[in-house]
Amino acid sequence: MKHALQEIESVLMSPDHNEAAASTSAEFEEIKPKVLSKQRSRPERHQSQANIASTRQLQYSYSFPEKRQRETKEAPPMMDIKHLLARCAEALDDSRVDEFETLVKEAAKFVSINGDPIQRVGAYMLEGLVARHETSGTKIYRALRCRQPESKELLSYMRILYDICPYFKFGHMAANGAIAESLRNEDRIHIIDFQIAQGTQWFTLIQALAARPRGPPHVRITGIDDPVSEFARGDGLQLVGKNLSEISKKFKIPLDFRGLSAYGPQVTRDMLDIQPGEALAVNFTLQLHHTQDESVNVNNPRDGLLRMVKSLSPKVVTLVEQESNTNTTPFLMRFSETFDYYCVMFESIDETLPRDSKKRINVEQHCLAKDIVNIIACEGKERIERHELLGKWRSRLTMAGFKSFPLSSYVNSVIKTLLGFYSDKYTLVEKDGATLLGWKNRNLISASAWH
Repeated sequence: MKHALQEIESVLMSPDHNEAAASTSAEFEEIKPKVLSKQRSRPERHQSQANIASTRQLQYSYSFPEKRQRETKEAPPMMDIKHLLARCAEALDDSRVDEFETLVKEAAKFVSINGDPIQRVGAYMLEGLVARHETSGTKIYRALRCRQPESKELLSYMRILYDICPYFKFGHMAANGAIAESLRNEDRIHIIDFQIAQGTQWFTLIQALAARPRGPPHVRITGIDDPVSEFARGDGLQLVGKNLSEISKKFKIPLDFRGLSAYGPQVTRDMLDIQPGEALAVNFTLQLHHTQDESVNVNNPRDGLLRMVKSLSPKVVTLVEQESNTNTTPFLMRFSETFDYYCVMFESIDETLPRDSKKRINVEQHCLAKDIVNIIACEGKERIERHELLGKWRSRLTMAGFKSFPLSSYVNSVIKTLLGFYSDKYTLVEKDGATLLGWKNRNLISASAWH
């Protein structure tokens, strides 16, 4: 499968699906699933529990689960832990402070970052409840996102998550496949990426475009990233431009990169340097849910951003989002939804990394826990993580004037084959032109394309 992603893009732009794609070089092998034996062969240094607590700046008298790893009681059945935590949430929501504090102390006995998925999620949910009680959720979220750990460590944890689970690869493959298919006959291409991150999503697309039988097009990439993400990257957007330039030279394809450090809702048409004769593709990968909507801001920046993008007349817009309903859902329902969603995600992580793996602990703490805490502890403009289900995104895009651009069945078939290299518990559902990746009977990520 090491050629799978590159083949999707190359084949979609070929005259027929039987043409072979150019061979993938060793530097692209990170898109392969990492076999378990390789992951277990290199233990990583792990932060002490005291450092973790310091990082989060938690200041409360309860015995936090992370400090109780060795003394945690045997976990009761899943529904009992969920019920106990739900009682904590209900007591907090009703301002029954004494009852809340008693229940928190009881719940702390049964949750642990070293436990099974329900215990681990429970640990972070409990942290979120206490942070909500002490109005410290925003401070914790910012500390985890912006300051700790060092950028190289965080990048390493993000890479591990990328390797052990297919969620990011699924999004990149689906989006790149839609872009490749819609722009297969274009000679001048402009890609606007609203969350450029490391820019690695575009490496294989560049390679595929370079191998196009009719010759490579001229490519422009505008990479947008909020100023906070510079921390995770360890450098500014010039690093992304340098990496993309090296890839374009390697495959002899003309490419221009322009970095734009801004939050999505701040971006205007004038900032994007749209040029006549270019075929435009706009990419939103796990990013648009960070933009406020009408429930937070009367100006509705979320829908406003979609309308601005529609005014650019793009050939294709790709959207990848978590399939979770936490945006306008009332607190107690949001608590239950978050609990269920991350339990399934943590269970899928267990399939690849052992329960006592330090890598797993680091990945969950630094890549996922901050989102859980933000969803549970924060409200209003302080709550950044605001996920919506595919049906709601469909409604927003339709109201903005977009029509569905069905994802290729060929792309979906290759993704389905790729999932088999991880676990047979992953599912792929095609629904109304979109594709949903799930674990067992729960959809976790949706991918769709629009024009």
